Amino acid sequence: MKKLAYLIIVLIIITGCTEKNEEAEGKDRTDLKGHWEGEIEIPNQPLSILIDFQKGEEWTGSITIPAQNVTDFSLTDIEKREEKVSFKMPLPGQSVLFDGEFSDGKISGTFTQNGQSFPFSLKKGERKSEEDGEFLSIETSTGKLYGEVLIPEKNGPSPVALIIPGSGPTDRNGNSQGTGKNDSLKLLAESLAEKGIASLRYDKRGAGKNREAVVNQKEMRFEVFVDDAKQWLEILEEDDRFTDIAVIGHSQGSLVGMMAAGSETTEAFISLAGAGQTIDQVLENQLQDRLPKDLFEESQSILEKMRNGEVASDVSQPLQSVLAPDMQPFIISWMAYDPSEQFAALDVPSLIINGTHDIQVAVEEAHRLEEAEPEADLLLIDGMNHILKEAPEDREENLATYTNPDLPLADGVVDGIVDFLDQQGFQHER
Repeated sequence: MKKLAYLIIVLIIITGCTEKNEEAEGKDRTDLKGHWEGEIEIPNQPLSILIDFQKGEEWTGSITIPAQNVTDFSLTDIEKREEKVSFKMPLPGQSVLFDGEFSDGKISGTFTQNGQSFPFSLKKGERKSEEDGEFLSIETSTGKLYGEVLIPEKNGPSPVALIIPGSGPTDRNGNSQGTGKNDSLKLLAESLAEKGIASLRYDKRGAGKNREAVVNQKEMRFEVFVDDAKQWLEILEEDDRFTDIAVIGHSQGSLVGMMAAGSETTEAFISLAGAGQTIDQVLENQLQDRLPKDLFEESQSILEKMRNGEVASDVSQPLQSVLAPDMQPFIISWMAYDPSEQFAALDVPSLIINGTHDIQVAVEEAHRLEEAEPEADLLLIDGMNHILKEAPEDREENLATYTNPDLPLADGVVDGIVDFLDQQGFQHER
């Protein structure tokens, strides 16, 4: 039996929009509307799900899978015919179908993903409201984006850090859809607040409070993320509650932060688990370790086409979650930027942080950044993994920490950040 993580999750590198599909005509259009709670009955590890259906001109709906940090993921192909109901999750390159029927006020049926099927059941419930903190917002061409501010309990203005999340539909707490909940960036913000440093962290487009502000997947480009970060910096610069501004970019957010930061808005930059080479090279290294020879060779061929600015339309099913044709234009736009070149051109004091047990971004990437800008500080945290937690080197045990929000941040990472900011003249009360 495959583990739970491999049933639903995919590596979603970009955030696109999902199109609403036409409802099949049916006699009863009221029973489906509302909030439903239940589970997919996977043997030995039932998976809780929350589903909401709305009825306008057509049926719309969303699914939340708490264990995999999937929140209000849009459903498509929602059909309601008398006692029958079916709907799909539009995951890139995958077929995910729920096919069920009403009985005694419940919905039960079969969940199918890529040939594997399990029973599922749902019953009506009441949707619980999300507990919110203080939020700022920016306006974009595709809607308003929200960011959560966490301010230390002290009088007077504070230095502030803009915390930029990594790749995929990652929320402001550092949790990505499909990979579970670890709360790494939330823990970082809370730890900084305890040290007297405010922060603003935000959900990526397609996640959390910003799940509706999506760009069509075929039209999404890397520059959108950079423009978002620049707007957030402008908001912080104009806010009288804040003094010096630091940019902290995690993983993909490291490159975004390099490109958004500058001396006009930023006094310091920190790269957390950021790559030192282009994303095609990073993907090549990751795929070489995880794919059989034939699939790796195919991925090489696809990446080579992408390096030439071409989209490869013929992609095998196992590679769809990473290199689906609809995703490739975004990845091509991402490939255009070399982190080492961007880092060398950055004109603010910088700190590079990487964990020695990071299985996604190796320590060598930190050294690449250091070579590009020798004046930057380098901090390697012994035993820290990609989500800033202490973890074993073993891959499976390392990945297990990705779904445990109770684990604290690795020793040294917060103190390292605060000490660096102290050196740059950030004034704060501990």
